[in-house]
Amino acid sequence: MKLKELLTGIENVKVRGDVELEIKSIENNSQNVKPGSLFVAIKGFDFDGHEFVEEAIKNGATAVMLDMSADLKSIKLSKDMTVILSTNTRADLAKLACNFYKDPSRHFKLIGVTGTKGKTTTTYMIKSILEKAGHKVGLIGTIANYIGEEMISESNRTTPESLELQELFYKMALEKVDFVVMEVSSQSLKMNRVDGSDFDMAVFTNFSKDHISLKEHSDMEDYFNSKLKLFQRVPKGFANSDDFKCERLIYEAKNCDIKTYSVDNSSNLIAKDITITNSSVDFKVKLGQKNERMKVNIPGRYSVYNSLAAISVATSLGIDTETIKEGLANIVIPGRNELVPNDKDLTIMIDYAHTPESLENILSSIKAYTQGRMICVFGCGGDRDKEKRPQMGEVAGRLANFSIITSDNPRTEKPEDIIADIEAGMAKTKGNYKTVVDRKEAIKTAIDMANRRDIIILAGKGHETYIEINGERKEFDERKVVKEILEDK
Repeated sequence: MKLKELLTGIENVKVRGDVELEIKSIENNSQNVKPGSLFVAIKGFDFDGHEFVEEAIKNGATAVMLDMSADLKSIKLSKDMTVILSTNTRADLAKLACNFYKDPSRHFKLIGVTGTKGKTTTTYMIKSILEKAGHKVGLIGTIANYIGEEMISESNRTTPESLELQELFYKMALEKVDFVVMEVSSQSLKMNRVDGSDFDMAVFTNFSKDHISLKEHSDMEDYFNSKLKLFQRVPKGFANSDDFKCERLIYEAKNCDIKTYSVDNSSNLIAKDITITNSSVDFKVKLGQKNERMKVNIPGRYSVYNSLAAISVATSLGIDTETIKEGLANIVIPGRNELVPNDKDLTIMIDYAHTPESLENILSSIKAYTQGRMICVFGCGGDRDKEKRPQMGEVAGRLANFSIITSDNPRTEKPEDIIADIEAGMAKTKGNYKTVVDRKEAIKTAIDMANRRDIIILAGKGHETYIEINGERKEFDERKVVKEILEDK
């Protein structure tokens, strides 16, 4: 594609050089540049792409896009190098990607799901219902990216960078999917990753404190306003009216037709007569003129909300009740209330709960039905919101019978420092606990002390199959870890 075609619709750029150049690829990582590439330099939290422009040119870049605020005098650029100056290279990267892949999201219906909790489960539920209705569905999210049942790539973040996202959309369009359901993180909205994507509808699951740090959101207002952006660009939306931010969302997104769902408050779709067991939840909803009973094999009140979101989307698309029931009935989401099968008759559950609210949800749910003790193994991620650490310690101390505080992606921080922050909250309770820095040893400690009446909750990692330490991701799949420990018993 010619450079001038790639720049179509991109405003406030200055170009020096040949716009008739044939661009074979767009890259924002200098190591991926090859002859014929356009290199886009982005200022990130850890790296500044402008420091790698010369490397990109050595690797074959025929054009570069730079930020107007960059120190251009420090970059060696030959007179024949085509240079584009941008007011926001990150935002323009998304527009370039859309142009390069020819706006692929216009070839299917795109459904975005945002919220602090429940994004992954809700997208899987929507996908399952749509597939039961006979549609071909793509899914993009925290666990992996799929076309139908085929995993086309693993995920390293909830919402991919714009280049990767548009390439995924392109592949899905080529496969003629009818729908794409995707998790839309607040960071992706703030950092322009989904700019240019043609969303047809959006879901707001809930809002609570998370992602407040130097590398994420400055405060809760910034966090909410980032999520709000999704509803300011879609014609139709669905929101949880039991959440305190729902009313403001509806007010701020004036041009979006937002329907609501709830358990407690008045809404367009209300769940009633809820029954929760240790392995499922069922409830009634009024669809048309009939009260229909729905069942999902994921226990907990939050599963009702996720189901209501999926039902809201499905009914808006005209999907019949029986298909919705079938779509919800046997769904399994990796790392969400996932029971690990074993021959020791131990109940070991893996869950992604990594915030105070999500940890409280899962522990409160389990407490309602477990006959023995709840043994909770958890930690907090490094280089992330420090305020939630004592809060999670307090939640575990208050609800679990015994807690084992350990590592969870310490990243560049010392695990001992993170654990000490968690202990400060635990100290406010009378909770019994111990600290075991090594996560595998922590899991082994929990297994050694458990009996058949107890339940072990491995919280925080969920679907992840790695642990991140000092910038390196080491293999750590809790399913495999549990199996190895049990084989040695």
